[in-house]
Amino acid sequence: MFEHDQEIVHQLLAENPDFKSLYHKHQELNDTVDKAAQGVLPLDDLTLEKMKKEKLLVKDKMALMIERYRRSAAG
Repeated sequence: MFEHDQEIVHQLLAENPDFKSLYHKHQELNDTVDKAAQGVLPLDDLTLEKMKKEKLLVKDKMALMIERYRRSAAG
């Protein structure tokens, strides 16, 4: 995730508690979705779809924060 922005991600993890919270939430959701996809964690389809959508929403929020950081550092 955000392979091209690792430096910014590390900076935001160190400096921004909101970003750090989103990052950990995304990791938790990703782990849960992966376990459900592997059949290790039984989830109904509706719950799984909601989790996938939440994971994408969290990722979008982090991407926005990264872009804002990039713009503030450049300007």
